[in-house]
Amino acid sequence: MNDFTLSVIIPAYDEARSIATLLDMVANAPYQKQLVVVDDGSGDGTRAAVEAWKRRAPVHVLLLHHERNRGKGAAIRTGLTAAVGQIVVIQDADLEYDPGDYPLLVEPLLRGAADVVYGSRYLQRPIGLRWSMNRVGVSILNLMVRLLYGYRLTDEATCYKALRTDLLRAMDLQCERFEFCPEVTAKACRMRLRILEVPVRYVPRGRSDGKKIRWRDGVAALRVLWRWRHWEYHGPPPTVAPLGAASMAGTASPSVGAVAVDAAERQL
Repeated sequence: MNDFTLSVIIPAYDEARSIATLLDMVANAPYQKQLVVVDDGSGDGTRAAVEAWKRRAPVHVLLLHHERNRGKGAAIRTGLTAAVGQIVVIQDADLEYDPGDYPLLVEPLLRGAADVVYGSRYLQRPIGLRWSMNRVGVSILNLMVRLLYGYRLTDEATCYKALRTDLLRAMDLQCERFEFCPEVTAKACRMRLRILEVPVRYVPRGRSDGKKIRWRDGVAALRVLWRWRHWEYHGPPPTVAPLGAASMAGTASPSVGAVAVDAAERQL
């Protein structure tokens, strides 16, 4: 296996009930990892829960902190400043997504088969995942991506986005809240990056469980897709060389069912 590090950025706001379980799952997932938790001004003890986990943890976790709640996008941007791995993946702290799926996201990047990998909740027929207002909203966002950028996606709004750290930094992100997903999608399309979708496991939670996204965030996402439609990347051409050969013995290949689209801790 090639020597590389996967930086896992975990934005967390009022996730004290689930954060320790999530960190256990991330720590047990494949690959050498850097765990970066950004406590986004939580008021429920999330930060203390992470500190308690660190004292018994098998791996090191970097805990960053916002004094006030600034939003998921701002938390990811803070985490990105501390990322040292060659590849970064975004991981929500709410247990909806399974870190055991990291190989599906990472292996195409290692092989050079994609520049960006999305873990799609809808690529395969999900068992028990019914149509909802959230899924209708995602379908509208997918359509907007197709109309504005010419890319066909099944899950623009997925949390699971993996790509090379230098590419994510080159996007010069401006997001504050849930605009992270549409901004990354828009800029990846404008950079003509190869986006690959792979099916991932997903267990949705409702508002009573602490889900924070609302309909107004979907409206904001549409505005972001429109805003960045003429964005120009002025850096050097993105390289697409593989980071390494497919690595994990016994890891399932993500090619089946995938859809390729070519067109030191601190206080902050």
